[in-house]
Amino acid sequence: MTTVVFVHGTGVREPALSALAERVTAGLAAQHTEPEVVPYDWGTAHGATFAAGGASLPPRAGTTRGPGASPDPGDEATTAWAVLYDDPYAELVSAAAATGPAVERPPGTVPPQERMRALLTALAAGGDAPGAEVGPGLARAAIDLAAHPVLGPAADALGPPDLAVLAARSLIARLISDALDADSPLVPVGERRDAVTDRIAEALGAPPGGSERGLRSYLLRSAGAMAARAVERRRRALTEAAHPATGDILRYLSRGAAFRDGLRALVAGLEPPVAVVGHSLGGIIALDTLISAPLPQVGLLVTAGSQGPFLYESGSLPSLEHPATLPPHVPSWLNLYDPRDLLGYLGAELFPGRVTDVPVDSGQPFPAAHSAYWTNPAVYRHIVDHLP
Repeated sequence: MTTVVFVHGTGVREPALSALAERVTAGLAAQHTEPEVVPYDWGTAHGATFAAGGASLPPRAGTTRGPGASPDPGDEATTAWAVLYDDPYAELVSAAAATGPAVERPPGTVPPQERMRALLTALAAGGDAPGAEVGPGLARAAIDLAAHPVLGPAADALGPPDLAVLAARSLIARLISDALDADSPLVPVGERRDAVTDRIAEALGAPPGGSERGLRSYLLRSAGAMAARAVERRRRALTEAAHPATGDILRYLSRGAAFRDGLRALVAGLEPPVAVVGHSLGGIIALDTLISAPLPQVGLLVTAGSQGPFLYESGSLPSLEHPATLPPHVPSWLNLYDPRDLLGYLGAELFPGRVTDVPVDSGQPFPAAHSAYWTNPAVYRHIVDHLP
């Protein structure tokens, strides 16, 4: 009977590890095999901790430490801009959703959107200069917005000043979104972004005086509340990732010998055959351990959602530097990846004939896809098919 050593990923601690090991055991049993599953709890022994109780973490944006801390009124606006960077048309879509049934206009009446289209066309004719402090592409963004089908319903729902404000915000969000997509190292601060937005809004027919009312009236009043909660969850997750998830990665890359020694000692006490199954950072620990020195008991390495191949290609894998090849003592390697998991990488082209890459589709978007391997029956089918 094969013993499966399960090496967990970042941030996993008890009691979650025991629940995860039980799920892996059940998933393998469902494939009509009952190997013994032995979890390697490296998180408790070697994982990251907050040695000073989290003193290194800054307070939440817009607050101060201590009693009486209150949120920054501008935090909602920052949240809404984050939504617009994801979808520059979000405010206009929200406004358009409030449009009532279409009404027949008197003959000769100019549809409200035509005035805005003319202003956008004139803005585009001036080139990118009005938005240059934010980034290139203003003319193209204005042309695209003028042709966008949401403009008509939004114009029906809004007065010309508010439409100008939302249109300007959409254009600036598009420029910043494009800069983020291009990994630009230069993104303007909020004050500069807002000043450029105000100038564009005035060029599109808004009165002077800022554009905050447009943001609060539409995005935050409708979809913005939900978006704010989602962004807050992401912010909390990113902050808490320093303990222990991101900290686990940094600790392993700086002090990984203890992680590998612990796994080696665990495997050395087991009767063969042994399969080592690692998720995410657990796959890196398993791969590094098996590269570093022979473990004859191990007949199969399984990685799921692994960054091992990426670290190797980028010169960051502790045990092996590109273009060195896998040592002969490394066992057969099954590498499972979800095409939607942005943290899953391929190894077959890097190590020809030594790695089998197999896609497994959880039907989940990222980042959920990175955590869905152990509820996916296909994962267990592939593991069982390769067990020694």
